[in-house]
This record gives sequence, structure tokens and C-alpha cells, in this order.
Amino acid sequence: MGFLGILLGLGFLVWLAFRGWSVLLLAPAAALVAAAFAREPLLASWTQTFMGSAASFLAQFFPLFLLGALFGKLMNDSGAVTAIADFMTVRLGKDRAVLAVVLAGALVTYGGVSLFVAFFVLVPMAQALFRAADIPRRLAPAAIILGSSTFTMTALPGTPAIQNAIPMPFFGTTPFAAPGLGLIAAAIMFGVGLWWLRRAEASARRAGEGYGEGTDPALGVVIHDETVRERVTTAREFDPAEIRHGRSSPAPPPIFLAALPLVVVVSVNLLMSLVILPRLDVSFLAEERWGGVSLSAVAGVWSVVVALAAAILVLLGLHHRRIPSLRESMDAGANASVLPALSIASLVGFGAVIAALPAFAAVRDWVLTIEGGPLVSLAVATNILAALTGSASGGLTIALDALGDTYLTIASELGIDPALLHRIAVLGSGTLDILPHNGAVVSLLALCGATHRESYFDIVMVGIVSSLLALVAVIALGATFGSF
Repeated sequence: MGFLGILLGLGFLVWLAFRGWSVLLLAPAAALVAAAFAREPLLASWTQTFMGSAASFLAQFFPLFLLGALFGKLMNDSGAVTAIADFMTVRLGKDRAVLAVVLAGALVTYGGVSLFVAFFVLVPMAQALFRAADIPRRLAPAAIILGSSTFTMTALPGTPAIQNAIPMPFFGTTPFAAPGLGLIAAAIMFGVGLWWLRRAEASARRAGEGYGEGTDPALGVVIHDETVRERVTTAREFDPAEIRHGRSSPAPPPIFLAALPLVVVVSVNLLMSLVILPRLDVSFLAEERWGGVSLSAVAGVWSVVVALAAAILVLLGLHHRRIPSLRESMDAGANASVLPALSIASLVGFGAVIAALPAFAAVRDWVLTIEGGPLVSLAVATNILAALTGSASGGLTIALDALGDTYLTIASELGIDPALLHRIAVLGSGTLDILPHNGAVVSLLALCGATHRESYFDIVMVGIVSSLLALVAVIALGATFGSF
């Protein structure tokens, strides 16, 4: 009965989440369904297990949600993201429209701009370039996904994406875990994805298929869609409802000043991770009032937090006069972090209840005995949970909450570098999460005025197939040569 409860609870969560119901309601309800079938105490499961795990997730990662959403909103309202998109448009032009969209998405998301904020600028950019180059509009979502939701989210060393931060407290790693393997994975994703898009473009030209008729959808209509909002906030770290609050700069800044805050994010993150924090005396962390933790448990999150905070200060120093309503923009950025953080925390709470059920032991044992060893089983576990929840961050946290300590113990016994576990876990979370019900996919298709039937196959090729190939390569290289 306990295993049946796990299946029913998970099915209940996935089905209603796909239909646009709020995860804030669904996650505790689904957890209680599973607990009821296992004959576990319901109130204790909710208030002690569910809420305890959700609160722990917020305690660890809410600063990243807060600063990430605030940074993205200020970059948008200062005109900096638009300036970067315009620069790519001018430099590469319609003859290399696909490459321009991919590189613009990569630059802003690797620099710390929230995904939905990037969508809000990249979609009009892609539409203008693709229309001028007469490239089918159905390819625009795949180009945006490749640049913003693949190698910059899971592979590039130091990426401030929340997915790259989640394994750090579990494995004691930094945002730059396994940098060589990460760069190889990024090259595979970028190369395979760009090859597919160029192939699709060439095929469309031979068939005489142009941009397409009709008008592009109004972004303002899409961001008021509550179903889109519910799905986005489960998958990503920015609440779409807040994008319309505040006012954007009428004139974008020069490209150097626009890109400088992105450079600050990457450089400060690197300095904090590899130079500053390792030299600090933080022995006080062992005291009970500071949680009794080691530096390795908090260093990764601290690095990203300081990097984002420094970038925000630089951005305000450079562009505060360009932002028409600074207080309103900052309020909107802060507010935009709350619903995504609570939604993902609720998924984490659901996972904690499931992991605490006696029947979950059989699931854990099955995962750990998957052929190929711990690297393969870790990749499978994160893939499955990210696919079921439609959330890379939610699925990754559930997997590591339930199995992180076990994998760390196995790694210690087998001499596996925790940095390798970190990179494989992150890569695994960013493959099958891009299924049809994923919030980023649903929102992007709505913004582009495309349907799953028109555009989803190309999204699969650039987002799932390229990521799976990169994951397989990293597992093979990591098993052979270790972490590097």
C-alpha cells in the first residue's frame, strides 16, 4: 500500500500541475495522499516532515532567489538586456540570426539574468531577426532554449543558475565544480544544438517555408495568463506577474556599461570560490549558533550571493538614473522571487515526505542498483524526478535530499571526487525537465505564438538530445579519468 501511495501522490501532483493548478496546494495534498496510504500520521507528515524540509530549502537558497530575481528585473528595466540583444543583432545580423539569438541568450543567462526576464527580451529579438531573414518562426523557441536553458544552466563552470547551486551544500563543492568536464558538456550542447538549428533552417529554405503569416502575440497578454504563471514559477526563479511592474528605460545604455554587471557576476563568483573564501578563518561556523557547519557546506552559496550582490551594486551605480522608477523596479524584483521559491520549496517538501515513507527504501535500493555504477544511477535519478516534476531545481533537490548523503558515502568509498557528482547531478536535472509540461517550455511557446506541434520537436533536439549526449560524455570521461 505504501508504494501505491507514492505512485498515486506523484500522479496526482503531475496531472494537476500540468493542468495549471498551484503547486503550493498540490504538493502538500499529494504528500498527504502518499502518507495516508502508508498509514503515517498526517499532521506530523505535513507540519514536521513537509514543512521542515521546505523551510530548510528556503533557509539555504532563498537569498539566491531574491538576489537573482532582483538582478534580472534591474537589468531589464535599466535597458541593459535590450542593449545586449541589440548589440548581437547589429553585429551578427539577419544572415546569422540563429547564432545571434543563441549567443544573446547565453550571455545574459550566464551573467545571472533570470530566465523569464531573458525571454521577455529574446522573443522580440528572435521574431525581428527571423522575420528579416525569412526563417520560420517555429524555430525561434528552440533557438532561445538552446541559448538560455542548456549549457548556461547546467554545464558552464561558475554559472549562477539555482540548479548549479543546489548540489553545493550536499557535496561541499563550488559553482566551478569539474570545470573541464563542464566545458566539454557545454561544447557538445552548443555544437549539437546549433548544428540541428542550421540543418532545420536549411531544410525550411529548400522547402520554400518562410517566417509565416499572421501577427506575433502581444507579450502583455501572455504574462497575464495565470496558467502560464503557475507553470513558470514551478520551473524557474522569476514570477512573470512582476515583469509588468516598474518601468523600463526608454534608451538602453552603451554595450560596455550594459555588459559590465554580467562580468562582475562571473568574476566575483570566481574570486570568492577560489581565492577569498578558502583564505578566510571561518572556524566560528562550528559553533551551534551558526549551525555547526563547515565552510564547504556554505561556501558555494556564499560565492553566488556575494557575486549577485556586487553586480547589483555595480548596476545601480551605473544605471540608477536610467531606471524610471527605481523603488518600484526593486520591489517588483524582490516580489518576483517569492512565489518561485515557495513553489520549489513545496516540491522539496513533497519529496521529503515520500523519502520518509518505509516503501521508499525499495525505490532507493532500485536506484542504487542501476547498471553502470553510482554515476549512472545518479544521472537516472535526477532525470526521472526532474521529468516528473517538470522542474530541474525541484527534481534535483528531491533527489539529493533523499539520496545525496548515500551518494557522498559511496563516492568516499570508491574514491570519486564529489565535484564529479555535482556536475553529473546538475546535468541530469537539465535534460528531461524540458518535457511538454515544463513551465519554461509552456511560457516560451505562448510568448512566441507557437504550439507544441509546431516547435516542440526542435526543442527536444536542442534541449534534450544535446543535453543527454553531453551527460553521457561526462559520465564516460568521469568514469575513465575522474573529475577535471
